[in-house]
Amino acid sequence: MEEIERRMQFVFTLRSNGVTNADVLKAMESLNRENFLEGIFQERAMENTPLPISCGQTISQPSVVGLMTQALELHRRCKVLEIGTGSGYQAAVLSRLARRVYTVERHMRLARRSRELLQKLGLHNITVVHGDGSKGLPEQVPFDRILVTAAAEDPPQPLIDQLRVGGIMVLPVGQSHAVQTLLKVTKTEEGINYAELGSVRFVPLVEGIEHDVLD
Repeated sequence: MEEIERRMQFVFTLRSNGVTNADVLKAMESLNRENFLEGIFQERAMENTPLPISCGQTISQPSVVGLMTQALELHRRCKVLEIGTGSGYQAAVLSRLARRVYTVERHMRLARRSRELLQKLGLHNITVVHGDGSKGLPEQVPFDRILVTAAAEDPPQPLIDQLRVGGIMVLPVGQSHAVQTLLKVTKTEEGINYAELGSVRFVPLVEGIEHDVLD
């Protein structure tokens, strides 16, 4: 009963923070965030807070994951690109709502761990790529949706170029040391539309790749 109550509280917290899409709530309720954390942080999995993971990165707080996912307006035919795999949690949520998810991680250690975990969880519509996310994934264009989980000063042009007309990109923008703005970018025949969704704080989007020592 305690586990059921914890999940109910988890969903209530998401709703209280503006995550109202039923499909997004169902997807997040179906995934145990504990699987994407390690050590002492696993017992804090149901908290609505960012937590540390390997390579100096973080797993985003659940309400931010929910709001970003909700803003993408996903449907089952969507082909999605995620920049910044991290723990794999956001990719797992996306995989419940989209046809195909490609996720790019610059840290080799995180990419390998996430790939193994997502396979273990049976989420076979996710492809984890170790690469430079700032360049997107040109070999798989175009994408219906793009989600960036690291902050750039402006929406990167390579990612806008890889978005299908009619597509949506959600990303944090702003200086890494200041409060950032969550931005929803919609690509239309006439041009690019921008909508601000609120204040967030993410690690900065960094160019290049890291060949971390694997443990």
